[in-house]
Amino acid sequence: MSSETLEFQAETRQLLQLMVHSIYSNKDIFLRELISNASDALDKLRLESMIDKELVADTEDLHISLAVSAEDRTLTVRDNGIGMSRDEVVQLIGTIAKSGTAELLRKMRESKDAAAKQELIGQFGVGFYSTFMVADKVTLVTRRAGETGGTRWESTGEGTYEIEAVDDAPQGTSVTLHLKPEDTEDQLHDYTAEWKIREIVKRYSDFIAWPIRLKGSEGPLNSMKALWARPRSEVSDEEYHEFYKHVSHDWTDPLETIHMKAEGTFEYEALLFIPSRAPFDLFMRDGKRGVQLYVKRVFIMDDCEALTPQYLRFVKGVVDAHDLSLNISREILQQDRQIQVVRRRLVKKVLSTLSELREKDAEKYRSFWDEFGRALKEGLLDDTDNRDTLLDLLLLPSTASSELTTLRDYVSRMKEDQKDIYFMTGESRAMVEHSPHMEAFLAKGYEVLILTDPVDEVWVERITEFDGKPLQSIAKGQVDLGASETPPEQREEFAPLLTWLGEKLQDDVKEVRLSSRLTTSAACIVGDAHDITPTLEKMYRAMGQEMPHTKRILELNPAHPLVTGLRSAHAAGTADEAGLVETAELLYGVALLAEGGELTDPARFTRLVADRLARTL
Repeated sequence: MSSETLEFQAETRQLLQLMVHSIYSNKDIFLRELISNASDALDKLRLESMIDKELVADTEDLHISLAVSAEDRTLTVRDNGIGMSRDEVVQLIGTIAKSGTAELLRKMRESKDAAAKQELIGQFGVGFYSTFMVADKVTLVTRRAGETGGTRWESTGEGTYEIEAVDDAPQGTSVTLHLKPEDTEDQLHDYTAEWKIREIVKRYSDFIAWPIRLKGSEGPLNSMKALWARPRSEVSDEEYHEFYKHVSHDWTDPLETIHMKAEGTFEYEALLFIPSRAPFDLFMRDGKRGVQLYVKRVFIMDDCEALTPQYLRFVKGVVDAHDLSLNISREILQQDRQIQVVRRRLVKKVLSTLSELREKDAEKYRSFWDEFGRALKEGLLDDTDNRDTLLDLLLLPSTASSELTTLRDYVSRMKEDQKDIYFMTGESRAMVEHSPHMEAFLAKGYEVLILTDPVDEVWVERITEFDGKPLQSIAKGQVDLGASETPPEQREEFAPLLTWLGEKLQDDVKEVRLSSRLTTSAACIVGDAHDITPTLEKMYRAMGQEMPHTKRILELNPAHPLVTGLRSAHAAGTADEAGLVETAELLYGVALLAEGGELTDPARFTRLVADRLARTL
């Protein structure tokens, strides 16, 4: 195949420009990223050669080599790992195949703070593209193990790249950087200097399991000691942080480090990390999940889903099991009894670490919650073993303050006559706070939890109490606020109107009744105690599930002038029956809009409102 010039994907082009213009002050990390990629390629080759006995590949001396030329001002990082096919080169390097790229770029353009830009880049993990911070041109030559032909890729990072087939490429991948001139003011060092290469490798990549060799010197530059196998007392925080960046491809330090060692019938070591920032793919279907699995220091698989539940998908790190087979499959792992035991222990340890963090450092825990709280709530749906711990970890908005609260703190503030933990779900805090359902609760000084995450709609349906106190939606069922019952004469007085409204609005509501939860609004719409919410109904439909429409209840405020006026007009038997029906429609429509609902016929509703307004002029 002859040489082709191709364009980078638009988002990739913009990201490259940001990298070229040195948004990241510590440019040394480019070498860490290249070595990390090379290490992954070696891991993948060893794994693939174990699975595919027919694979024609050289696995005798797997290593990473570095070569510098002061004369040519080049640095080459080479590995003899799995390599890439031509299609893989285009896919992995010519394109950033991640949703969220546009959002990342928007935030970076808006950010004036260089440190904030670095954090954004760190969340995204751009790896290979960091080379353009230090190089004017990058040349990559690669051949996939088992294939005969190779591929050469070259770019200056200006928007296009050249790609061509080569016949004499060795197995694996080499990346040659044509280095920019040294510029100490811009933190651009001389990356052809042997001392600098040694310093960077020692600092960032000492734990890499493969030998890293510098051409012309004897012995590997790295110790190759697995961090998880060393006692915690012998490992510095900096070493832990660099290892985290290697396994996560994040550029920021982790929030917490968890080092575990289990001995006995089933031995394993685990080194886990809770990140400081959520990755862009945390809530995407194809987002990466799970920790790396090793067996006796041999890499087995990335993103081992059997070791962590979905709601802890943000946890990164490694688990090194001593007694598993080297060729164990994902399917077998899901059923393996020992792996299930390890999973339970890992979950308990992560949750206990978070509990300690919440108790000892509220500010740090709040930063964790802001990034990962939505994911953690998912555990309430299916992790029944740890449900009580998860409930204690919740931080929730409430009407008591602009600060988040725990359920336990909410209970401690409950009024003496209060039996239930009150909450309301909705699309936003503003919508919930201004809902008619809130009126009587606010008037009586009852605190209400404000739940606006989509997952809130689901977990509150599954969990009925906390610490012996029932969880009660203020928008469902009857509420007991300690008020006296509606006087019998008032019920009798309104009975004809309620019956008539029930008949006229029968397509939309299943009952019309007087309300004890309204103080200023004319009406509101509530669900029966066991009805699903309209938001949850919409969520199920969006997922392709057929859901019958749930009719709800219209509650009226018997003290509101509109309601008393409607009762009087109905009792007087006015000849304007059509006008009364229109008023009933408007009353229902206003109640529906007040809770953020959707009108079935917005055009008719706006026409009725316009007609009524015209009559007042």
